[in-house]
Amino acid sequence: MSNLRCLITGATGCVGSHLAEACVQRGYHVVTLARPNSDVRLLEPLGATIVRGDLCDPQAVRAATAQVDAVIHCAAKVGDWGPASEYRAVNVEGLRLLLEAVKGRPLHRFVHLSSLGVYEARDHYRTDESVPPPARQKDGYTQSKVECESLAMQYHREAGVPVVILRPGFIYGPRDRTVIPRLMDLLRRKDLIYVGDGSKALNTIYVGNLVDAILLALEKPQAIGQIYNLTDDEPVSKRRFLESLADLGGYERPSKSVPLWLAKLLTPVIENSCRLINLKVAPRLTQGRLKFIGLNLDFSVEKAKRELGYQPRVKFEDGIEEAVAWWKQQREAELQARAQSQAAVEPSVVQQS
Repeated sequence: MSNLRCLITGATGCVGSHLAEACVQRGYHVVTLARPNSDVRLLEPLGATIVRGDLCDPQAVRAATAQVDAVIHCAAKVGDWGPASEYRAVNVEGLRLLLEAVKGRPLHRFVHLSSLGVYEARDHYRTDESVPPPARQKDGYTQSKVECESLAMQYHREAGVPVVILRPGFIYGPRDRTVIPRLMDLLRRKDLIYVGDGSKALNTIYVGNLVDAILLALEKPQAIGQIYNLTDDEPVSKRRFLESLADLGGYERPSKSVPLWLAKLLTPVIENSCRLINLKVAPRLTQGRLKFIGLNLDFSVEKAKRELGYQPRVKFEDGIEEAVAWWKQQREAELQARAQSQAAVEPSVVQQS
């Protein structure tokens, strides 16, 4: 399989870039679809074929899928705010274009990254893949992910596309430019509040562990037509996660909290009020955030361990340390760039005065 030609969507992101490196190390050739303004500096040294275009552009998708042996679909519009139609337009319709482009071809594998968020918004205790997700979800992102799963399995049943669906939990690690930086900013401002006492489980998965699972799904023939939950398979509470961020980042540990019953009561009121005024930015409390910080998110990965041979090799303690180290490096680089920019402006200001 060393000559496998793999299309990785979202290869400029956290998961996709780590996956691209791992594929090249295995001797695979990487193809990616990248928007015109995307930063591809990590991919160019890998010798990746870069097709410029958008996931929703049929012509670009056809060009990117031409002559590939496998598709690993990591790209998605993510978030916890906005109408379902906006998420559907990118996630569902983009997936449809990919599936149409490879339908009827002798494809080795089509690995689709979904999310553990598709399960019902309730407390979970070792929930496994036998539990079906509800068809109707409370936020646009999760709704689109449920529809994506249904669409992918439809193409598997009706057109023989060799689909595998992976449901990772909360992904953390180096190159995360969204969630951990946002949490670090809240910690810095002492503005992070627990819902409940912070003892409930968080469904973490280190990006390296996820990449290992994707490669297993790509290589194991028994994975075709299956769905797999994926986490670090290690008990990590909300409190442990956030206190680890605080300690490693040099911030004070969060201590404020609100009762879960109150958060559940307030969330729909806040969301409905914000929709009435057409708020474009997510409010402090949404259904997605309530799930992340308030519910027990404990899912079984026994199926992935049994059928794929999945064994998380990076423990949470090591993974979160790497994630924060990368965040510190990026923050320092940004501060230095800002200082240099300011220094370059100041002499001209002095001259003009």
